Amino acid sequence: MKGILLLNGKPYTGEINADGAVVYCCDGAYKWAKSRVRIDKNIGDFDSLDEVPCPAPEEIYPSEKDFTDGEIALRKMIDGGITEVEIYGGFGGREDHFMGNLQLLYFAHMCGVNAKMVGEDTIVYAAGGKINFKGICGATVSVLPFGGTVHIMGSEGLKYSYPEELCYGECRGISNIVESDCAFVEVQKGGTVLVFINRGKV
Repeated sequence: MKGILLLNGKPYTGEINADGAVVYCCDGAYKWAKSRVRIDKNIGDFDSLDEVPCPAPEEIYPSEKDFTDGEIALRKMIDGGITEVEIYGGFGGREDHFMGNLQLLYFAHMCGVNAKMVGEDTIVYAAGGKINFKGICGATVSVLPFGGTVHIMGSEGLKYSYPEELCYGECRGISNIVESDCAFVEVQKGGTVLVFINRGKV
């Protein structure tokens, strides 16, 4: 079951395919998304809007709360059985919100949900185990440890081989090049990395 999550960062200008998906829109994202994609649920405190969104929200949250609007929406999606999430509008905007959005990717990954954040030029997702880079030959990929040092079990089809360890606080996983449709990197069981794919417009 697929879900689309729209956030109030830099507006996404590419095409969003909502066929077969449930679309959640968070607060101020309504400004850029309302004429671009079907919205099924509006979520948030709506302190960034000067209009009532359509469809009307089932609940309006207080502006002072423990969770961001994006986290509330993601948790609702996962609780509702969604197993695949595409996030738009997660890049740009406030830097702390962007870092928070990366945390949402980690949360989804730990819940067994495939989530990716899509920007104009970049896709990012949290992953572990064997990570395949099929169909993106020529793309630049960066693999960064998330939450702690990770051990690399092996990699193939990439311009540069990875070290045995990617240590938290290091940048050695940045800017590799995919040279084969069979390219992969494998992280030890329990390890988590952030994968950034840059291939121009996506």
